[in-house]
Amino acid sequence: MKALIAVLALALALASPSWGQESPAALAELAVSQFNDAHRRLEAAESAPDRVKALTGVVRAYEDGLEAMRSGLRQVSLRESELSREFTDESGQYAQLLGILIGMKPDASPEALVHPNGPLGQARAGMLVASVAPSVQAEVEDMRIRLEEVQILRELQSEALETLSQGLQDVQLARTDLSQAMSDRTDLPRRFTMDPERIKTLIDSSETLEAFASGLAVMDVVDGIAPMPAMEPGTWEAPVPGRPLRGYEEADAAGVKRPGWLWATRPLSLVTTPWPATVRYKGPFLDYGNVIILEPGNDLLLILAGLDEVYGDVGAVIPAGTAVGLMGGASPDLDDFVKNASQGTGAGLSETLYIEVREGGQPVNPERWFAGGPL
Repeated sequence: MKALIAVLALALALASPSWGQESPAALAELAVSQFNDAHRRLEAAESAPDRVKALTGVVRAYEDGLEAMRSGLRQVSLRESELSREFTDESGQYAQLLGILIGMKPDASPEALVHPNGPLGQARAGMLVASVAPSVQAEVEDMRIRLEEVQILRELQSEALETLSQGLQDVQLARTDLSQAMSDRTDLPRRFTMDPERIKTLIDSSETLEAFASGLAVMDVVDGIAPMPAMEPGTWEAPVPGRPLRGYEEADAAGVKRPGWLWATRPLSLVTTPWPATVRYKGPFLDYGNVIILEPGNDLLLILAGLDEVYGDVGAVIPAGTAVGLMGGASPDLDDFVKNASQGTGAGLSETLYIEVREGGQPVNPERWFAGGPL
C-alpha cells in the first residue's frame, strides 16, 4: 500500500509540480504512515506500563491520520472536479484538434503531393503545417497527461479507501480500550477526597454553571486544599481538534452570551487536559451535558462541557495530555466519511464543546491561557 501510494505521489508530482507538499498523494501517504504508526502503538499498548497514556496517544494518532486522509480525499475530489470542468470547457477545442489530427494523417500518394497553386503553394502549405505541428503535439501531450492524472486520482482514492476502512475500525477499538483503561486506573496521586453528598448538595443549590464553579472555589478555602504550582499564561493547547463557533461573550442567535468559547469538533473526538490538573468535578450538570471541571492552578478552573463521556476521579491529579472524555455522536461509516471529506474541512464538525476558564471565581477570556487563541 505505502509503496503504491509513493509511486502515485511521484506520478502526480510530475503531472502537477505546482501542488508540492499538499498534493492528494502526499496527504494520503502521510495518512497511511500515521495509520501504520497508530496500529503499531495499539498493539504495543496492551503491555505498556502506563496503558492509559499509550492508548491516549494511539487515539490521537488515529485522529491525526483520519484528518490527513480527509484532507487527501478532499484534494482528490477538488482536482478531479477541476479536470472535469477543464475537459468540459475545452471539449470544442478538443473536437477541432481531433479533426486536425485526422486531417494530418500520412498520405504519400502522388495526388497528395500536388498543390492546386503549384510548387510555391505546396511549399507554403508545408511550412504552415510544420509551424502548427509542435503546438498540436503539445496540446495532445497535455491532454494525455491530464487523462493519466484522472486515472491516478481514481486509483489513489480506491487504495486510500481500503486503508481508511481499517483505520475507522481500529480507532473505535482504541477508544473502547481507552474507556476501559480509564475505569481501571488506580495509580494517580490525589489532592483530596470529595464527599459525594457535598457535591450533590452544591449541584442541587446551583442554578447556573457559574454558581456551581464558584461553590467549588469556596470549598478550596474551607477545606484548605494544597495549592498547585504556578504556570505561565498562553501555554495551553486546544483540548480537542476543531474550530471556533463563538468567542468569549459573543452572542448566539438568541442573543445569549456565555463567558467562554463554543468549539466545533468531530464526533467521538478525544478531549484531553492541556495542563496537569486536579479533577474537581465530573458528571452531568443542567443542560450542559457531561461536564468536567479541572483545576490546573491556584484559583484557576478549566470547565469543559458538552462531552458524552467523562473520565477520571474527583480529587485525582492528572498529567498534561491525559484523556478526560469523549465527544458524542456516532462513528461515521466509510460512505459518510468520504462524503464529508468531499464537502470540505468543516463538514462533519457536528459536536460542540463549551470551554470556560475562571480565575478567582470570575470568568476570563480563555485566550489568556490558550496558546495563540482560536479567534
